[in-house]
Order: sequence, then C-alpha cells, then structure tokens
Amino acid sequence: MSTLDQLTSDLTTAMKARDTERTGVLRQIIGAVRFEAKAGTVEKDLSDDEVLRILAREVKKRRDSAQIYTDAGAPERAATETAEADLIETYLPAQLSDDELQALVTAVVADVGATSVRDMGAVMKEATARAGASADGKKLSTLVRAALS
Repeated sequence: MSTLDQLTSDLTTAMKARDTERTGVLRQIIGAVRFEAKAGTVEKDLSDDEVLRILAREVKKRRDSAQIYTDAGAPERAATETAEADLIETYLPAQLSDDELQALVTAVVADVGATSVRDMGAVMKEATARAGASADGKKLSTLVRAALS
C-alpha cells in the first residue's frame, strides 16, 4: 500500500471515529500531496519517495511554526503545531541515528572523492539521494561540512 493510499485510508478511519484533529491534519497533508501532483501544466503521479519528501517538508514547516509560536509566547499554539508534526512523522521512515549518518557521510565523501568544501554540492546530492527521507537535511549538511573542513 502506498503512502498516499495509507493516508486516505487513515482519513476515512479518522472521519468515522469523529477524530477532528487527526481528520484536519490528514486532510491538509493529502491536500499538499495532491497540490504537488497538480502543479505544473500536466498532472503527474507522484512516487512514494516524492510523497515522503512532501511529508518531511510539512513536518519541517510545523516544527518551524512551533518554534516561532514558542518564541512569541504562545505555548498552546506551539503544542498544536508539534502534535501535528508528530502525527505526520508517523508516516515517515525512521530517522537515521547520528552514527549511521556519520558513516553515510564518510562513505559518500570517499566515493565522490571530495577533498574540500568546494565539493560540498556533489557530496550533498549523493548523500541526500542515499539517505532519502530518513535524514534531516540540516543535520546532514552540518556533518558534510565538518567532514570536508
């Protein structure tokens, strides 16, 4: 079952259970995925990896919003955003540990033959492709920069 099918199935279940919070979040996520599919001149079928990237982006948006609300002194709104991010994360693959990320970065640097920070783009492209949605881009970038410095 694809991720989008799972989201749709869970939406139906949440609607039947009258779980308004879960229903609202799932509708937003499905809407974001369908918007991406219809973006451009021709509607396209999204692969599961593309759907997972969209979900990761939605999690990041909510985490950033939660931080902004916390800084602005609105803890109840921050809690709502955090709860939504946690719900979306259940559909994402497990994140790589710090040791696994470090091993991945070391392997990619060796494979690409990178020697300086100038090669960061090539290393990031390959590392992102290998890690997929199971790695945070910011953390990955920090590790790559440290490895090339």
